[in-house]
Amino acid sequence: MASFLVNGLPSRSVDACDRGLMYGDGVFRTLAVRAGRALNGARHFRLLAHDCSRLGLPCPAQSLLVEEVRRAAPGDAVVKVIVTRGSSGRGYGYGEYIEPTRIVAAWPAPVPAPEAARDGVRVRRCSLALAIQPRLAGVKSLNRLESVLARAEWRDPAVREGLLADQEGRLVEGTMSNVFFVSRGALVTPELSRCGVSGSQRERVLDLARADGISCVVRDAAFGELGEATEVFLTNSLIGIWPVASMDELRWSPGPVARRLQRLIEADDASAP
Repeated sequence: MASFLVNGLPSRSVDACDRGLMYGDGVFRTLAVRAGRALNGARHFRLLAHDCSRLGLPCPAQSLLVEEVRRAAPGDAVVKVIVTRGSSGRGYGYGEYIEPTRIVAAWPAPVPAPEAARDGVRVRRCSLALAIQPRLAGVKSLNRLESVLARAEWRDPAVREGLLADQEGRLVEGTMSNVFFVSRGALVTPELSRCGVSGSQRERVLDLARADGISCVVRDAAFGELGEATEVFLTNSLIGIWPVASMDELRWSPGPVARRLQRLIEADDASAP
């Protein structure tokens, strides 16, 4: 059973003039919650504050969000935290004094898919190319139409994710994930200064890898570089790490870097307060 808090009160409704609904004028983060505790929570809330700042939105206090996550999800759950600019009149402009809308929504935890993390998944390349917009690059805004359209490109349940390039052919991300690959002994993830979303799990993987002595590079990567990679894997807050087993004619095996990082994430979750 889903649970919703709107500005701290139980509700499933927002004002029809809310700018999050009208224009996608807001941000969100999706959290895995275990026994009422947001896994990787510090990075989630830090990135939420960063995204609010990029859009000029007041960000709720972390202590308030932590308390509301626990109220909405006292057990195991998936929680979406949304902050919108609030309600205003018609038109893109808005006044100086608008009260932001804060939504904390919780759903039952998904059924685990251990085979995906163990054996890897099949992915495809999406035909949609991501628009380049540095002002929004990295931000998890409420406008996710590119991901919606890209995900609509396939119906085959055997394909677990679609990978996206930008308009100049650079690898960026998946429809719901960030992408890593191993090339010439280094762990590589695409630069997100032009487009794409910086996920909290991406940030954690980079932090854990560097602390463990794994060489990491954040850079532009041509989509075709995946053909030369020895490992490819996906990350997000709900899947953790999924190795990629195949894309079209390309094949990979779950490799030692993905396996090591899976263990480091498990240990990090277990040790968090």
